[in-house]
Amino acid sequence: MPDASSCPSSSSSSSSSAASGSGRPVPSALRRDADFRRLWVGQTASQLGEHASLVVLPLIAVLTLDADAGRLGVLRAVGQAPTLLLALLVGAWVDRWRTRTVMVLADLGRALALGGAALAGLLGGLGLPALLVVAFTVGVLSVFFDVAYQASLVRLVERDRLTRATSAIEGSRSAAQIVGPALGGVLVSLLSAPIAAASCALSFAGSFLSIRRIRRREPVPERSGRAPRVWRRIHEGLRFVAGDTWLRTVGLASTAFQFSFAATMTGYLLFLPRDLHLSGSVVGVTLAATGPGALLGSVLAARLPGRFGHGVVLVSAAALGDGVMLCVPALSGPSAVTIPSLVAVNFVFGTFGQLVNVTVMAVRQAVTPDGMQGRVAATITCVGMGAAPLGSLLGGFLAGEWGLRTSLLVTAAGMMLSPALMALSPLARLGRELPPRDVPPGHRFPPPG
Repeated sequence: MPDASSCPSSSSSSSSSAASGSGRPVPSALRRDADFRRLWVGQTASQLGEHASLVVLPLIAVLTLDADAGRLGVLRAVGQAPTLLLALLVGAWVDRWRTRTVMVLADLGRALALGGAALAGLLGGLGLPALLVVAFTVGVLSVFFDVAYQASLVRLVERDRLTRATSAIEGSRSAAQIVGPALGGVLVSLLSAPIAAASCALSFAGSFLSIRRIRRREPVPERSGRAPRVWRRIHEGLRFVAGDTWLRTVGLASTAFQFSFAATMTGYLLFLPRDLHLSGSVVGVTLAATGPGALLGSVLAARLPGRFGHGVVLVSAAALGDGVMLCVPALSGPSAVTIPSLVAVNFVFGTFGQLVNVTVMAVRQAVTPDGMQGRVAATITCVGMGAAPLGSLLGGFLAGEWGLRTSLLVTAAGMMLSPALMALSPLARLGRELPPRDVPPGHRFPPPG
């Protein structure tokens, strides 16, 4: 389960088999919708900046500031902490406001934060404290953007086109995964840290310019009488997720994945340059291999659940995608061997991870009422991605105490808890059709076939 929001993005309507399988970024019917096109372009630019910054900031710390495992773990935890601290509040807030406003303000804030980092670098003041401030600021605003764009899709797109729209949005996120890590790694390695930070800022600025041009006045839940207290709205979202068998399982599996994945990535980002002696640009290219895999995963997500059943696809894809990370600690030898192996691992991880993302998003959207979409997305994001800061700290601690290879093996093995939780739950029994909203939680679906 790669992403809690998408999970985590984190990645529909009544059946994912209705999704486009053509592989084109935007189906023709949606391409004619100018507002959806603006959302699609803006979200793509935003994801490009986000995926680049997730590589740029740690690589600046490792390659420029010579950060050790503990400091890298702290940097990653600071960037991930806003999800745990704010996701529930943001979800309750987004459900009562127009998502366009939330997204453009989040983009503007992230562009200014990374632009400030670039300026600090040019002036010689881009140290670890400044990186911590930038990472936290970008993390806070990313929570707002990610919750808002997930809710915006339901408000801007008709339900009978929602699966195609979700597939198109997830495809654009996959494309950003191809370019973002490679661009960030190359810029840090070949040019300079300020230029790398500035490139991320430009991506967010492009997203701001595109999304602010959306003209459709999206429907938002009517605010009749006195607005309920925010904590009451948060409690409603928590209770809804906890009371729904499928959503509860998604939240638990996402938490297990995100905790272990964050711990794994902390050691991973140290293992590649220090044990395998790869440059920043090569690290970026190997990480970018998840992008083509995710594109393939988006295409498979439009076909496989409708053929084999959503439950079978979720469990098997999560097991294959998470299990391949167990190969990383075994890598050694010349770069002619390790680089292609890393590319293959990341491609497989991206393919099956994206397949899980899209299928999980389809299940979540299908069983969630429109007025609860923001709170449900935020709740699952909080319980899933909220575990990531703790995982990053644990990964840094284990890498320092046990060494990189041993810590990678242990944390990668922990990722297998996610498919195990899904296999033992009613989620594994979902068939070819997604459950309608009036089906009670725990209903037993006939096996696919």
